[in-house]
Amino acid sequence: MDAGGRRFAPLRPFRATGFVREARQALTAFSPAIGTRYNAVMNSPLAQTPLHAWHVQHGGRMVDFAGWSMPVQYASIVEEHHATRRAAGMFDVSHMGRLRFTGAGAAAFVDRLVTRRVTDMEVGQIRYALMCNENGGILDDVLVYRLADENASPYLMMVVNAGNRAKIVAWIQFQLNHAEADDVVFHDETTETAMIAIQGPRALDLAAPLLETPPKSLPYYSGTVMALQDRPAIISRTGYTGEDGCEVIVPADVGLGLWQALLQQGEKLQTTPSVTPAGLGARDTLRLEAAMPLYGHELNEHITPFQAGLKFAVSLKDRDFIGRDAIRHAQDDAALPVRVGLELGVRRAARQGYGVFAGDRAIGEITSGAVSPTLDKSIALAYVPPEFASEGTQLEVDLRGRRENARVVRLPFYRRSQNSDQ
Repeated sequence: MDAGGRRFAPLRPFRATGFVREARQALTAFSPAIGTRYNAVMNSPLAQTPLHAWHVQHGGRMVDFAGWSMPVQYASIVEEHHATRRAAGMFDVSHMGRLRFTGAGAAAFVDRLVTRRVTDMEVGQIRYALMCNENGGILDDVLVYRLADENASPYLMMVVNAGNRAKIVAWIQFQLNHAEADDVVFHDETTETAMIAIQGPRALDLAAPLLETPPKSLPYYSGTVMALQDRPAIISRTGYTGEDGCEVIVPADVGLGLWQALLQQGEKLQTTPSVTPAGLGARDTLRLEAAMPLYGHELNEHITPFQAGLKFAVSLKDRDFIGRDAIRHAQDDAALPVRVGLELGVRRAARQGYGVFAGDRAIGEITSGAVSPTLDKSIALAYVPPEFASEGTQLEVDLRGRRENARVVRLPFYRRSQNSDQ
C-alpha cells in the first residue's frame, strides 16, 4: 500500500486479511470440501525458484509475488534499472509458467486457445498471443514457442504469467477434456525448470560465451533447443524490458550454475555500470517505459485485445478460436475505452486506480505509473474513451486529492537504440 492506501503490484504484495477471512468462511459454509481446498491453497508456503537461496544470501528483498518468494530488489531499483538500460541486468523469471504441448494435434489445439495463428509457425519461431474467454476478455498474455527436441521431434511450449498459471492450466485441462484432443499431451514443466532473462545492450555479449548457440545468431522472437552441461536447454531472443537480450530455460538443477557463470562472465566484461542481478521492481519500471502491458493492470478478463492496443496479436481471418466472435464485435465498438500513455506535468507517480479527468468529467483510471528512471519524468498507462485518446490531448490525473496536468503521448515512452543486431 502507498500512503494513500492504494494497491500497486507487484512492488508490494496486497493482503486483504479481512476479505480473505470472509471468503474462507463463505466458501466453507457453501461447501466444506471447497472450503478445505481453499484453506490448503491460502495457507500453503510460498513457492521458491531454484535460485531462491542465492537471492536470500545476496541481500534480495523477498516479497510474495503470485505465491512465489521473489526478489523485488537487491540494493536499488533505480540502479538495477539503469544497469539494464546501459549494460545488462539478470532476472530470475523462473516463476513464469512453462507449459509443453506434444502430439500430432498439439498445433491445432493451441491454435484454438490463442488469438494468434499457431498452425503456420515454423520450428524456431516465437509469437506473442493472448488467451481469451468466450466473451473476448483476456485470460492471459502468453508466448508460444514452436521448437524441436534433441530427436528433431516438434513440440509447442507456452510461457504464461505466474499469477495466472493455475487458472491457465485449469482452462487448458478443461478444453482438453471437452475437445477431441486425444492426440495432444499437455505437461506443466514450471517446477522442473529454471528461467533466466539477460537483458540490456551488453546482454548478448554476456550470454554468448556460455551458450552453444550464439544469441546474436537468433532473429528477434525466435528460439532453439541446445545443450548446456549435456542437458537440453532453450534459448530465445525475447524479453520484457524494451532492451535486446535473451531468455534461457534450463533444468532446475542447472539454473544456479548458469546464474553464477553469468555473474562471473559479467565481471570479465568490465561494463559501466557493471552487470547486475535485478529484481521485480526494476523489471516493472523497465516494462512500463517500453509500454508493455502487465496482467492485472493493463490486461484482465474485462479488457479485449483491441482495447489494449494489441491488434498485432490477433489473427481473425480464416480461423476460429475461443472468443473470436466477441473480439470481432468489440473491434467495431467505438464506446469501449482504449489504452493510452500519459506524461504528467509533475514528478510524482500516478498509481493504479488513480482517476483520470477531462475537466470535471471522470473518464478513466490509471493502470500503471511511475517516475521513469530513464526519462526522469512521471509516466503512466490508462484506459480512456477513444475521443480522449489522441496524442497531445490534455487531461488531468487525481494524485491523492490533487489534480495534476497530464498529456496523452505516443507509446512506447522509451525506444531503445536500434544499433543492436535484429
